[in-house]
Amino acid sequence: AEGYLNDGLCVMEPFSVRAIELADVPTHGIVIDIASGPGTLSIPLASKVKKVHAVDFSEEMLNLLRKRARQHNLNNIEITHGDGQSLTCGDNIYDAGFSMFGLMFFPDRAKGFAELHRVVKPGGKAVVSSWAPVNESPLMTLLFGALNAADPSVKPPPYLPDSLENPEKLKTEMSSAGFENVRVEKHQVRLPPVTAESLWESMHKSAAPLVLRRKRLGESEWEIQSDRCIKYLQEQFQDKTRALSTSAHLCMGTKPS
Repeated sequence: AEGYLNDGLCVMEPFSVRAIELADVPTHGIVIDIASGPGTLSIPLASKVKKVHAVDFSEEMLNLLRKRARQHNLNNIEITHGDGQSLTCGDNIYDAGFSMFGLMFFPDRAKGFAELHRVVKPGGKAVVSSWAPVNESPLMTLLFGALNAADPSVKPPPYLPDSLENPEKLKTEMSSAGFENVRVEKHQVRLPPVTAESLWESMHKSAAPLVLRRKRLGESEWEIQSDRCIKYLQEQFQDKTRALSTSAHLCMGTKPS
């Protein structure tokens, strides 16, 4: 959670900023942020609306959100430890609902979309984001290239047409939940220039697959593979900094009045 906040926020937050623009929530609005993490969307949104209800199943993430809310002097964020597939709030409560890179990982996405639809008011908007395929993200392509150089058995994840990385699937599932005027926008974020070493340092702290891989391998084997990854990245960077980019799909719909 700490790594996600400290090293991943620069990648994640710009997508939340764009989602906030798309939803255009009124200043008197009440909003739900499902799978909120450390407040990637809740923090920048809270100063623009009446109230944000942040829900996540990770207490570690929510503790970071509480800390950040205090640091920003925000007292209008309600924080709940819970499951986005089974929300405890009532029907037709929120002027807008969001799930930034959360619902895409739910075991039962249909329940996630249904719950989002249930709690948003008629006429309210919802925005759900999902990563684009790896080959559309120079950042992720480079990362998986490094992992493959360290361990040839590690391959980039294949394109999965039944996942939400498929924009048509994302649109279909949101429409099936009952939202109308559903559209998908591909949004690209260009990151500040980095060195090979700083890229690896931030990614292995903030990317969940790398954190899990480190735990599985153990420290001695991880150090060996980490050195190989850095060497690969250094060869790709050729002692220069690079401004990489990554892409995601933002899907927006409206609950019928």
